[in-house]
Amino acid sequence: MATEITMPQLGESVTEGTITKWLVKPGDKVNKYDPIAEVMTDKVNAEVPSSYTGTIKELLTEEDETVEVGRVICTIEVEGGAVEEKSAPSSEASPPAQKSDVQPDNSEKARYSPAVLRLAQENDIDLTQVNGSGKGGRITRKDLLKIINSGEIPVAPSTPITKQTESVEGQSQPTASPKVEKAPNQQAIDIPVSVGDTEIPVSGVRKAIAANMVKSKHEAPHAWMMIEVDVTNLVNYRNSIKNEFKAREGYNLTFLPFFLKATVEALKEYPQMNSMWAGDKIIQKKDINMSVAVATDDALFVPVIKHADEKNIKGIAREINDIAAKVRTGKISSKEMQGGTFTINNTGSFGSILSTPIINHPQAAILSIESIVKRPVVLENDAIGIRSMVNLCLSLDHRVLDGLVCGKFLAKVKEKLESISNENTSVY
Repeated sequence: MATEITMPQLGESVTEGTITKWLVKPGDKVNKYDPIAEVMTDKVNAEVPSSYTGTIKELLTEEDETVEVGRVICTIEVEGGAVEEKSAPSSEASPPAQKSDVQPDNSEKARYSPAVLRLAQENDIDLTQVNGSGKGGRITRKDLLKIINSGEIPVAPSTPITKQTESVEGQSQPTASPKVEKAPNQQAIDIPVSVGDTEIPVSGVRKAIAANMVKSKHEAPHAWMMIEVDVTNLVNYRNSIKNEFKAREGYNLTFLPFFLKATVEALKEYPQMNSMWAGDKIIQKKDINMSVAVATDDALFVPVIKHADEKNIKGIAREINDIAAKVRTGKISSKEMQGGTFTINNTGSFGSILSTPIINHPQAAILSIESIVKRPVVLENDAIGIRSMVNLCLSLDHRVLDGLVCGKFLAKVKEKLESISNENTSVY
């Protein structure tokens, strides 16, 4: 007797996942909790464990297919037959009602996964002409593959542009069926490949990053601000203690913990910055959980330092060191990537001096720390001095935040950083 394994919810607010790789095939024997598939959610790949010990019977979804939480992804013959039986429909039961007054559920028809969009764009399929077999009429990858194999590609009906009219005084006017537009991250479809060019397959993590960035850019009206900070005293203080710190703690003391600590203290004074857009309301988060961007050779991960406001500079430095090591060794878990309320992006580590970061959806803001550079600066007495300067670049969701509060927030971060010195700062 076979039982079903469904797509689990792999994190808060996660409603779907993309199966990037099956780790089993029909006929394979698995133990309970053995991984059976790799699933992509947001910016991390997680493994789906088997709920039972038994033999895999059938895989019901394909690789690169996006499925909603709770949907059956495979069936398994449970060892010992201890399964929960579902009521099988009687062979004598009447077929599903086909009366004209029963309307199909198409509530999810216009919701397309990245895999569906990619297939549609690569094959010039007008998705408005496709009937989906998924829940709520949602179009699945299988639906498109079936159409492609049949050779009957549905296209938008040809309608002169003069017939496309807008609603006048609230009256609905006929319009042409919309053509599905190519998403910005999928413009490489028609690029010719020449001799010597290298085609690099897009990994599951890179696809997730692209989808999340496009979603953030499309949904959140981005605004941008920058402030210049004199961190000469911070540089001198950190340089004076870094060797002793390394000998004592066993890891390097970088500049990032100082910037993160100053940002956290400013968030406590301007809690509006620690908010999220929720459609009909704004959620101002109580906990300050700092997302920290960590890059690898081919992807960007954003693990979270929970309750960062409760940690000193040394504690923050330790967590940054630990999560960076996990990311770069592939040991970061999906749980460690969830719950962030504000993001710090250390673009200065690459030598950048100016950037416009994309907000980490659904957060309301992201702060980029640029490279610290020595520049001639006009001092208070109009003298010229060589100072260590850094630019702080803030991208904000203008639905949640306005320039006034963001300006005050950046000024507070600047004040905190410029007050760091040997005399009044301790990392412990």
